[in-house]
Amino acid sequence: MKFFALLFCMSAFAGDTGRIVYSKSFPGSSPAYVWIAVERNGDVSYKEDPDDDPEKFQLDPRDTDVMFDLAAQLDHFKRPLESGLKVANMGMKTFRWEEGEVSNQQKFNYSVDESAKALHDWFEAITETERLFAELKRAARHDKLGVHEALINVEACWMARRLAGADQFLPLLDQIAQNEIYLHMARQRAAVLGEAIRASKAKAQ
Repeated sequence: MKFFALLFCMSAFAGDTGRIVYSKSFPGSSPAYVWIAVERNGDVSYKEDPDDDPEKFQLDPRDTDVMFDLAAQLDHFKRPLESGLKVANMGMKTFRWEEGEVSNQQKFNYSVDESAKALHDWFEAITETERLFAELKRAARHDKLGVHEALINVEACWMARRLAGADQFLPLLDQIAQNEIYLHMARQRAAVLGEAIRASKAKAQ
């Protein structure tokens, strides 16, 4: 009995694979291009140029589950998502499901499917997060006076519950909080935000 139970668990785990790949091309916007891959274990790869090496971070397991549930609701992108409505150009989006030799994808400018809109919003949140992370990192290295404003923007994203993979910020927040080359109010804000992210993580465990 234990042997069959083990086989069942292994089979269930093996089926719990795949990854979601999202891309968006929107010339004239910022960013004009984005590519994001989310693995089933929560690993995320992000880049804004096809030739770049991707930035990588870990997504919260709960958030990963939500995204993969949405992909399942969309039949892993086997059916069209484009609304066909005459709307403004919002950038060409692509959802692609990859699992072994299976690959399904759908392109759309605008979709009325609520699950598609929800999944798209998750990728928008990841994009927003990574741009905020890049700006905070840039300010910490080259614009010490600009760190506080960058932190305010990160904090606003956190308060809006749109900061994806918040743990990636912790080493940088600790660096700012503990280094006197930054303004006191910046160090204080970094420390408070770092504590809030850690407390949220501990509460979820």
